[in-house]
Amino acid sequence: MSYIGATPAESYASFYVQHFTTSATTSYALDYPVVNENDLRLVINNVVQQPGSSYAYTAAASTLTLSAATTTADTMYTVFLGRALQTVNPPADSVGGSQLADSAISGQTALGAEPADTDEFLVSDAGTLKRMDYSYIKGSGKIAQVIIGVLKTTVTSSTYDSWEDVTGISASITPAATDSKILVMVDLNMNTDNNAMFMRVVRGTDTLLTNGVGDADGSRVRVTGGSFYQSGGTSSRNVSKTILDEPSSTSSLTYKVQWYGCCAAMELFCNKNSTTSDTDDDASFRSISSITLMEVVA
Repeated sequence: MSYIGATPAESYASFYVQHFTTSATTSYALDYPVVNENDLRLVINNVVQQPGSSYAYTAAASTLTLSAATTTADTMYTVFLGRALQTVNPPADSVGGSQLADSAISGQTALGAEPADTDEFLVSDAGTLKRMDYSYIKGSGKIAQVIIGVLKTTVTSSTYDSWEDVTGISASITPAATDSKILVMVDLNMNTDNNAMFMRVVRGTDTLLTNGVGDADGSRVRVTGGSFYQSGGTSSRNVSKTILDEPSSTSSLTYKVQWYGCCAAMELFCNKNSTTSDTDDDASFRSISSITLMEVVA
């Protein structure tokens, strides 16, 4: 037999009939879900019932609800007038944009964070729709966040053969992933009247950054940078360093600057001249020091 249009998906199809074992109840489970009671023809004791909430019955999904309870002596069956056949697929190219509701996308939960590497996107590959993992398209080495700590006030500290925090030069950052790296940039203006002075950057209380100090060499001090004694004058240095730390953590991390005076009791000065040269004229200065943290994502 020939057809005009698409060939029917199934031949010799008949309406599905469901027989019920009745009891003293108004609620029955349907073998197949329906949109509403109009998809069913209900027969009780050989009498066709009228559908509707004001009449004999209603139906929704897989539940049939009667307006009056049946008894065990009743006979009841229903005919599914429009049962959807799950095995029938829409013909190729039969679904277009106008058939899709806007809520199909806009009604979905929005992604609140960067996708996981195995999350998939749909892309058109020369006209063929394909799935693709996010790991193939995500960038690497991106800056996820920037934290800056600036010290404008002047700081003085008496240090001798011990490391002390430079009060006010610290910043905290919480990495988003354990494989993120932290780029630490320090600019420190430090002065002293005599001898040598050193500085270093630490994480937490006193965790040295592997990439932030020199190698161990006997009793020599491992430092990030510093200035050395200038005979008969003031030792002054603006130290700028960049360090890439790999903390492997998603906890809050605090980075701070420490300084150290060598060889004799001495004072260290930050953002100002040393005592012997700090006069109230244009030969003296006030500056800033800072620490900047950047999270570099993998």
